[in-house]
Amino acid sequence: MAEEKETTPVEETEVVKQEEKVAVPVQDPKEFLESFDWDKYEQGIERVDDSKLKEFEKLVEENFVDTADEEVVTGTVVYLTDREAIIDINAKSEGVISLNEFRYNPDLKVGDKVEVLIDIREDKSGQLVLSHRKARTIMAWDRVNKAHDNEEIVSGFVKCRTKGGMIVDVFGIEAFLPGSQIDVKPIRDYDQYVGKNMEFKVVKINHEFKNVVVSHKALIEADIEEQKKEIISQLEKGQVLEGVVKNITSYGVFIDLGGVDGLVHITDLSWSRINHPNEVVELDQKLNVVILDFDENKSRIQLGMKQLEKHPWEALSDEIKIGDKVKGKVVVIADYGAFIEVVEGVEGLIHVSEMSWSTHLRSAQDFVKVGDEVEAVVLTLDREDRKMSLGIKQLTPDPWTDITTKYPVGSRHKGIVRNFTNFGVFVEMEEGIDGLIYISDLSWTKKIKHPSEFVNVGDTIEIEVLELDVDGRKLSLGHKQTTENPWDKYETEFALGTVHKATISDIVDKGATIEFNEDITAFIPQRHLEKEDGKKLNKGEEAEFKIIEFNKDFKRVVASHTAIFKEEEVRNVKAAQKRASKSADEAKPTLGDANDALQALKDKMEANDK
Repeated sequence: MAEEKETTPVEETEVVKQEEKVAVPVQDPKEFLESFDWDKYEQGIERVDDSKLKEFEKLVEENFVDTADEEVVTGTVVYLTDREAIIDINAKSEGVISLNEFRYNPDLKVGDKVEVLIDIREDKSGQLVLSHRKARTIMAWDRVNKAHDNEEIVSGFVKCRTKGGMIVDVFGIEAFLPGSQIDVKPIRDYDQYVGKNMEFKVVKINHEFKNVVVSHKALIEADIEEQKKEIISQLEKGQVLEGVVKNITSYGVFIDLGGVDGLVHITDLSWSRINHPNEVVELDQKLNVVILDFDENKSRIQLGMKQLEKHPWEALSDEIKIGDKVKGKVVVIADYGAFIEVVEGVEGLIHVSEMSWSTHLRSAQDFVKVGDEVEAVVLTLDREDRKMSLGIKQLTPDPWTDITTKYPVGSRHKGIVRNFTNFGVFVEMEEGIDGLIYISDLSWTKKIKHPSEFVNVGDTIEIEVLELDVDGRKLSLGHKQTTENPWDKYETEFALGTVHKATISDIVDKGATIEFNEDITAFIPQRHLEKEDGKKLNKGEEAEFKIIEFNKDFKRVVASHTAIFKEEEVRNVKAAQKRASKSADEAKPTLGDANDALQALKDKMEANDK
């Protein structure tokens, strides 16, 4: 500091009086402070007149901010460092604020006006510490409410991402920006907005919970609505437009036509069959579409992509004809058959009946699966109706061609049980040749109600060819014919009148049953259960039985216990009559004696009958 000439208090007072007389402007307090030697004043070397001090205090009070007051003041940025901003608030000294408080305003520069609050009057180093963040918070709610009421546009700094949206610094308040309010189109990458300054509209304030909701989408919707009206007014069917893929669903693709959305259904994406639209398009892809249809308000617009290309059937080679062999990929399988893509967009159907020479019911999935490359023969071709039927079995010889040589009537073979019906079993002799075994031809002796009681699907079974219908492609088979009929032997063993010992196995409504062996179950009528003592046989009781009926065709056997002792009585009567006649001749008995003997026998027989 340059040396200053020392003056006495009296001389200084005289100078002041002279300056007042010539109307010299009042000295600037800052200039006074800068030139005043406080050390000399404190040491008493240099005194200041009391009136001068009072005048100075008045000037300070009028011109300088009272740092003791907790009020928001406006300051000016006078200097910027890498970490701090120096702010002049017209106080005795400048204050400092961390640049972190200005993250929302990366363009801060010297000369900018900012609102601040005195945070610390004097820190350890004697520095005045200010807070911009606290000042903004105090003023923020007034500004936010004003912006909401007046529908003003506000600027905010996107601080971070949160669940469902973003946190935005608006006037120092942390406001919520929902993901749906960022833009008019769906946002997939929220992080791209973090750290950016954006303009918003305050759409909702909750005073109770101090919550603020802002929207960036609301700012651009008005402009888009105008664009949308203009685009809709110009829409026409058949018009080709450029659009951007906005969203992809399982049933189609939404296209942004510049503020207006249209839907390309999955069937209108490609002439080829596709499983999901993402096989053809991807998000944000630009593409051309044609307007197929729209409703009266043009709010629902149906678009197409494949219509911009020539139909594949029109490009199908004229050289393909019925009987030709073609190759293709299986694209769809149904119960009734499989669709084969011969060329892109051209499909032919292979019906399940054309997949194998076999006649028994099977599913197309037994022969092919989606994605298989197959070869087939063209069976029918209709270019006008765009239909084609194909066949696989035609690639191999028809096994029925020499059926009479392979499977003559009476020949015996082995087959695989493929299916059941209520009336029989379908047996596969070889691929393409099936035969039917009727339920009555499964067993000689067993009474089968359903084929599943006798065999299982997949079993290998021996058969004999009973009948062959080449024209009708039918084989009649038998299983029991492969073994000897045991009833031929039983016809002799259990002939009429033969007697066999057995046990009553069951009592039924009209009699009882007995089992002579595993094949023959005989029926005993009620009246043939009577024993010689007049009582009847019970379940589990063993006795002798006489065969009174044997039918090999119907496998019916009827037996009787009663017939055994009744026949014995008849024989006894006849023998007695014969002996009586002989004795009469020898002894010549009287007629009355003979009659008495005969009457006694009759009485006994009648008693037994009763």
